[in-house]
Amino acid sequence: MKRAPAAAKINLALVVGPPRDDGKHEVLTVLQRIDLVDRIQLEEASELLVEGFAGDTLVGDALEELARVAEVEPHWRVRIEKRIPVAAGLGGGSSDAATALRLANETLPDPFTREGLRRIAARVGADVPFFVTDGPQLGSGDGSELRRLDLPQDFWVLVLLPRDEEKTSTADVYAAFDARKGAAGWAERRQTLLDGLERVERPRDLASLPPNDLASSPHADAILAAGAFRADVSGAGPALYGLFQQRRDAEGARRSLRRLGRSWLTAPAWYG
Repeated sequence: MKRAPAAAKINLALVVGPPRDDGKHEVLTVLQRIDLVDRIQLEEASELLVEGFAGDTLVGDALEELARVAEVEPHWRVRIEKRIPVAAGLGGGSSDAATALRLANETLPDPFTREGLRRIAARVGADVPFFVTDGPQLGSGDGSELRRLDLPQDFWVLVLLPRDEEKTSTADVYAAFDARKGAAGWAERRQTLLDGLERVERPRDLASLPPNDLASSPHADAILAAGAFRADVSGAGPALYGLFQQRRDAEGARRSLRRLGRSWLTAPAWYG
């Protein structure tokens, strides 16, 4: 049996442009893995079986695609132990799929290279390729075109899932973005993000990156007031993050914001 953690992600920035010909939107996003993880177990079996999380679709899809490309039968049994909040903008499903892909790939007679796995992952979902890479990445195109970023990793992350906000489907969030003509000024905002990344040397420099185009929350102001040097929604939400230089400050903020919902104190993760 093989085991591995499947880490969540936050979007340290997310700039969204117009719809593409394939119906997806152009994006430019800074993807950072954090040490809030699901646990994935995989073993060879007589048939494909995914257990532990009834809502999974991506793990099954990913393993079927791997088997198809490798020209083998999908003879794997996977168990998912969920810790990452579901449908919160933290990429848990994509991370589970990518981790299962990596583990199943190790059982193949002729395993795919990392780049080969990324190509398979891109057919499963836009966020999945990120989770078969290491380190922070700049996602472009539909988010699956990746470039490694050299970003500081010495900060603390407070993740907040507000109790008073319900998850809207990602499709609905993008529809609302289009309805308010959110893509206007896309080129300028995209360049602002690229220019901001060039100036990032210390954790606090991340505060100058543009805010999330897709979703916002008044709770970001509460996180900033509690001492974060940056706070924003991750992905399509509703989860938010706050970045802190010192752990004690993040712990204090977590206590003061307890009334707003569930929270996790975590840190950047390089892989897994």
